[in-house]
Amino acid sequence: MALCLGQVFSKDKTFRPRKRFEPGTQRFELYKRAQASLKSGLNLRKVVQLPDGENINDWIAVHVVDFFNRINLIYGTVSEFCTEKSCPIMSGGPRYEYRWQDGDQYKRPTKLPALIYMNLLMNWIESLINNEDIFPTRVGVPFPKNFQQVCKKILSRLFRVFVHVYIHHFDMICSMGAEAHINTCYKHYYYFISEFSLIDHSELEPLKEMTEKICN
Repeated sequence: MALCLGQVFSKDKTFRPRKRFEPGTQRFELYKRAQASLKSGLNLRKVVQLPDGENINDWIAVHVVDFFNRINLIYGTVSEFCTEKSCPIMSGGPRYEYRWQDGDQYKRPTKLPALIYMNLLMNWIESLINNEDIFPTRVGVPFPKNFQQVCKKILSRLFRVFVHVYIHHFDMICSMGAEAHINTCYKHYYYFISEFSLIDHSELEPLKEMTEKICN
């Protein structure tokens, strides 16, 4: 019997603590607006479009943090089945392998088990979105000139989580009855990155068939 979504996507299974927006800030208001649009059943292609009069970097920042939270939750549901034994390499099937490089601890692309890769990835993203110099939260503080490039890198790496989950753990997702939820999350992500050209579409090749099936 499929579990209800409340059981599948519980806060206890979140891979990382959720990043929250401060109430009263412009970004919090944008986040509430985006969430209201999602829940209203509007076409996802329209939901991702920049609202009139809003700053594109604020809109991107809100979505990067939201996708970080949502994808954390998705991976958290399968992380207990994603072990160093079951997934000794961070990959998306036999054709795609992802190696970790952060310029710090891993100065060269390094082959790692998926679970370790995910830990490093989420730590890396969390450090960026908590960095006031990159994701400023104070009123009047501008975004850095390379802000969108940083977000492109974050979203590109988050895509790899979708790849791994869809290709290696989708049977488990289906057995939980969570297929529709994850498909909706992926559609939202895909429409957003497409709307603002945030990922080179060649990077989306591992999920090309899945994307054509659920996003067109």
